[in-house]
Amino acid sequence: MLELHHIQKAFGDLRVLRDVNLKVDAGDVIAILGPSGSGKTTLLRCLNFLEHADQGELLFDGKQYDLAHISKKEIAAIRRKTGFVFQNYNLFLNKTALENVTEGLIVARKMPKAEAIAAGKRALDKVGLSDRYDYYPVQLSGGQQQRVAIARAIVTDPEIIYFDEPTSALDPELTGEVLSVMRDLANEGRTMLVVTHETGFARNVSNKVIFMENGVIVEEGDSQSFFANPKEARTRQFLQLVSGEDTV
Repeated sequence: MLELHHIQKAFGDLRVLRDVNLKVDAGDVIAILGPSGSGKTTLLRCLNFLEHADQGELLFDGKQYDLAHISKKEIAAIRRKTGFVFQNYNLFLNKTALENVTEGLIVARKMPKAEAIAAGKRALDKVGLSDRYDYYPVQLSGGQQQRVAIARAIVTDPEIIYFDEPTSALDPELTGEVLSVMRDLANEGRTMLVVTHETGFARNVSNKVIFMENGVIVEEGDSQSFFANPKEARTRQFLQLVSGEDTV
């Protein structure tokens, strides 16, 4: 459903993405691992056009796009089929949980308010916040805020959801509640691309894992073989550092 060919991105003289190629099939849950500065987040941001790639092609739903010359109309069409969950929630502080979820439906998609409210409540119910419709972000824990953000991402029933380090700002207890929601989404067959440092999620929930460094994909494979038998020495070194396990 999604293919990337030769994606490149630089900020001035700093080449952040050098030549990224990736194929995502429907139902894939792909975990993207790698050290800070490896290009993981920039890749996601280019896929959702929060950043614009300098070069490369995107194949999505049978259509081909030149990312260096993509139009605003094409970007809008792709965004309507995707969801994005940010590291730091990106909620409107002056709006309730329900209003945060319905804002895009009402304003951008022109959905009737009553219909949007019903959809928003279903999304919040799905992430375990049926008792928090009218709470403002300041009244919610970090984990609850991130679950509101996930509800906002799934309320449009997107074809693919991008997660950018969704638990990095949370303590371990709150991390667990967010990962549980993500596990449920994976079990539903949602297609997800997840930048994460949670190796447990990558090992147990994702079906594919990518390891990035210096703007390239160093290694990729199915989750079981990736952790049991990583092929690249740099991958083994990284996994030993983040998990404390002997992966050789």
